[in-house]
Amino acid sequence: MYKVIGADQREYGPVEAEKLRRWIAEGRADAQTKVRAEEGGEWKALSDFPEFTDALAAKISTSQPAPPRIAVAGAEKLATEIIARDYRVDIGDCFSRSWNLIKDDFWLLVGATALVLVISIGIQFIPFLGHAAGVLFGFLLWGGLDLLFLKRLRGKPADVSDAFAGFSLAFVPLMLASIVAHVLVLCVVPGIYLFVAWWMFVPLLILDKGLEFWPAMECSRKVVTKHWWPCFGLFLLCWLVGLLGSIACGAGVFFTLPIAVGATVCAYEDIFSERRAPNGLLPSAPPPPTSEPPPTAPTDTNPAPEAPPEDGATPSAPPPAAQP
Repeated sequence: MYKVIGADQREYGPVEAEKLRRWIAEGRADAQTKVRAEEGGEWKALSDFPEFTDALAAKISTSQPAPPRIAVAGAEKLATEIIARDYRVDIGDCFSRSWNLIKDDFWLLVGATALVLVISIGIQFIPFLGHAAGVLFGFLLWGGLDLLFLKRLRGKPADVSDAFAGFSLAFVPLMLASIVAHVLVLCVVPGIYLFVAWWMFVPLLILDKGLEFWPAMECSRKVVTKHWWPCFGLFLLCWLVGLLGSIACGAGVFFTLPIAVGATVCAYEDIFSERRAPNGLLPSAPPPPTSEPPPTAPTDTNPAPEAPPEDGATPSAPPPAAQP
């Protein structure tokens, strides 16, 4: 029997080993999930328990399916629903959660960010392509990195290969979105407005929600416009944090840039994450793993009759009838 710390930092269990293996298969637990044996001992990562090595390996080996593509109507409904329910961009909270996320998965997130950054700089020196390569592959690389951060934020298992998931999941939509974003931001007068509206969330809307490139760009623009100034403040602070790392001997960017990426991903989760998309489809990402509520106490099917109220007491209203 084992006890588990869920993604919501609550303790669950005790659960049997077979049930814990099922949670691994369902994505509710991963290698970083904190577990301890019921009979005692310290909390350790699930990967430190040899009896679950095969279940973790089987989960990692399964390929990640591409999210179903959502048409223009679905994107419009998504934007309309988010604008109707409204949202709030808490810049301080986004950076605080990003910092906690980095501390929990330091080497994975910092290493993946450094790898993507080095590749993004390196492709600028490809002969005959140069800056054009950065335009073509910008959203493919940074969108994949955002997806890696998003999976860990939701408590899902992830590895460095997820930073390049854009090449297999949505190569054409991400490339088209990157080209359009680069060209129109440079050519259109309100470039700063479009820069914030497109660059922050479009790659994740394509990878996470399954939107095509233009519906994703329009959905992001409409939603960001609702609270453009807070989004601009978050974007500007993320840029300053990354710049601060570049100034600090250059190598500091490898530590500050992941925090900026994580803050943007936290804002995306706050704004766009819902249990059910407005087009009626299940969301492309499941609820946070390991957040399965503890089992509820069984209900007595033959409750004892209530005692009559005492003199002078007001009887309580009868409970509502149970819904089928």
